Amino acid sequence: MRRRTQPPPAPLPQRRGVDPVRVRLPEQGAWATVRDHLVARLTGAGPGMVEAMFDAGAVVGADGLPVAPDAPYRPGMFVWFHRELPPEVPVPFPVEVVYRDEHIVVADKPHFLATTPRGSHVSETLLARLRHDLGLPALGAAHRLDRLTAGLVLFTVRPEERGAYQGLFRDRRVHKEYEAVARHDPALELPRTVRSRILKERGVLAAREVPGEPNAVTRVEITEHRESDGLARYRLLPATGQTHQLRVHLNALGIPILGDPLYPEIAPATAPGDFRHPLQLLARGLAFTDPVTGAPHSFTSGRTLQAWTSPEEWSGT
Repeated sequence: MRRRTQPPPAPLPQRRGVDPVRVRLPEQGAWATVRDHLVARLTGAGPGMVEAMFDAGAVVGADGLPVAPDAPYRPGMFVWFHRELPPEVPVPFPVEVVYRDEHIVVADKPHFLATTPRGSHVSETLLARLRHDLGLPALGAAHRLDRLTAGLVLFTVRPEERGAYQGLFRDRRVHKEYEAVARHDPALELPRTVRSRILKERGVLAAREVPGEPNAVTRVEITEHRESDGLARYRLLPATGQTHQLRVHLNALGIPILGDPLYPEIAPATAPGDFRHPLQLLARGLAFTDPVTGAPHSFTSGRTLQAWTSPEEWSGT
């Protein structure tokens, strides 16, 4: 088996915690120049954008020097550049760092902030903020939370150790505890363990349960409820990590999480700056044995869910 060439280190620094784009030129192609390939490849960049990047010397090679507009196409060559990002609406909530050492950072993420750059969320992400604010350009995410979910996220400081921490989640060696607010159904027998097969298709917003061997397991417990507004707090203990697993499972029980724009129905899209009614789901706790140091770790989010702690504010915003 032919081993894939390892890319050289990026010759460009990060911008606001965001890495430069790296492109490896394909082994086969009919392009005469590097610019011709990027024009064909970056179809969404806008008319004249690639040409302007070359004219400005913004496309560089592994040596950090600008690639000339007429540089011949060389299969396997790496080039780097920074994307010109459209303005993003700032997420107006602080990030709290609950723990930091030479190996890991544990952050308490607010609602609406994406964990890592993806789609239209690039600079307004938890990873970009932490890299910039903590001065840790090599920081990487060991796992992710949905953009709408708040709570604890584990990051790794050293790239060479990232695989060990990612393996904790892959091998289910992390104890994860979530909290949710939904309506109270006195007829629903809890606690219970929900098992189902969840399918999340690319390009489809909502996941769905399908027949087949279960791939998603969640322990659902009720911690308290109140008669005044018919709401309850739920403790959720996922044994697996399927996309939208907790949201799908509570919806299947007939108690969809408050503020969920996908379950039970897909709601109309909100304006980018609308931060009202956050999804009432919180990654409350993380516990694991550190795979590098052997130290036991247990972390708890300091955040609360607004629909439970400030119901009037929740309903009036």
